[in-house]
Amino acid sequence: MERVCFRMFVKLDRVDEYEAEHQHVWPEVLDALKKSGWHNYSIFLNKEDGCLITYCEFEDFNESLNAIAREEISLKWQARMVEYFVPVPGLKPADAFDQFVELFHLA
Repeated sequence: MERVCFRMFVKLDRVDEYEAEHQHVWPEVLDALKKSGWHNYSIFLNKEDGCLITYCEFEDFNESLNAIAREEISLKWQARMVEYFVPVPGLKPADAFDQFVELFHLA
């Protein structure tokens, strides 16, 4: 199982709205994530600086990313969420994240 952690930034003036959106993630999105191989998916938000940390486990990270990108409901959710994120010049929103390298894991 691959453990993946990445970071993005939510616009400071939108953190409360972003948090509220995630109180009611569409059930179809949750189903699409599971179907696409996303496991133990967690999102953490620092409301003071907008730093968003995501952790998830995958059998194959790239395969799961490609699978979720083909899900129409996921594309609709992403289109809704894109307005909350600080844009990264030169990257489309779905690719605008910093991925971290795992150095240690206590099982």
